[in-house]
Amino acid sequence: MAKLYFHYSTMNAGKSTVLLQASHNYIERGMQTHLLTYGFDDRAGKARIASRIGIGANADTFLPGDDMYAKISDRLNNGPCACIFIDEAQFLEKEQVWQLAHAVDDLKVPVMCYGLRVDFRGELFPGSAALLALADEMREVRTICHCGKKASMVMRMDADGNALKDGAQVQIGGNETYVSVCRRHWREAVENV
Repeated sequence: MAKLYFHYSTMNAGKSTVLLQASHNYIERGMQTHLLTYGFDDRAGKARIASRIGIGANADTFLPGDDMYAKISDRLNNGPCACIFIDEAQFLEKEQVWQLAHAVDDLKVPVMCYGLRVDFRGELFPGSAALLALADEMREVRTICHCGKKASMVMRMDADGNALKDGAQVQIGGNETYVSVCRRHWREAVENV
């Protein structure tokens, strides 16, 4: 039975690693998968999903306004596909999440989305909010704060290592820009800004 899944976490929790491993498990069993990632995120190379631990795979991309149902339908028309994997799912638009849900329901293909739950201001991304509302199953990919507690928040840092609390919701970056922390350490850092 096909389902819409949302695997969420903070930065540096290993979401891309989990995605790539799950896709590999299908491929190892002789099944095809289809990988998609956000087109504006080229940190790992254009149209590529990669993990900090060194594994990666080529992927299709999505951009704002793309019809995700049409993308999946086109892929299925080109041959069997056991599962669709979407990295950086927080960047999906609400309408695109609905399109993914329609693909699961009507095309009977599982869709596994991996992304951030909240931004550096502690607010839901539109794609994450829609996935939290529509996903059949949700799973948290956990990481830890420097204090050892579960990290549930993300801080955006300036060049001097100071926490920021204002700015555009979307700014592509990695360890040089973002730090995952527990809610207490996020609150303390942001309140001191």
